Amino acid sequence: MTNYIRAVMSRATYTVLTDGSTYGEIPEFENVSARADTLEQCRHDLVESLEEWIFSRVTRQLPVPVIDGIQLPGKEMM
Repeated sequence: MTNYIRAVMSRATYTVLTDGSTYGEIPEFENVSARADTLEQCRHDLVESLEEWIFSRVTRQLPVPVIDGIQLPGKEMM
């Protein structure tokens, strides 16, 4: 699981907003995003959002994308 999360997080994008906060998202993962006052906090919150997304998908046996050859239990996403 750790390697999967690392691989996914390497695809994250971050934007500094006009108010100085940071917005992060992972393009291939719908609704996995975070907004925080600092980049460090945004990364932390984005990992938490990703973990929740993974848990939700796996427990409902929904597709989870294979990332860098790493596949989690559940249905593979094409």
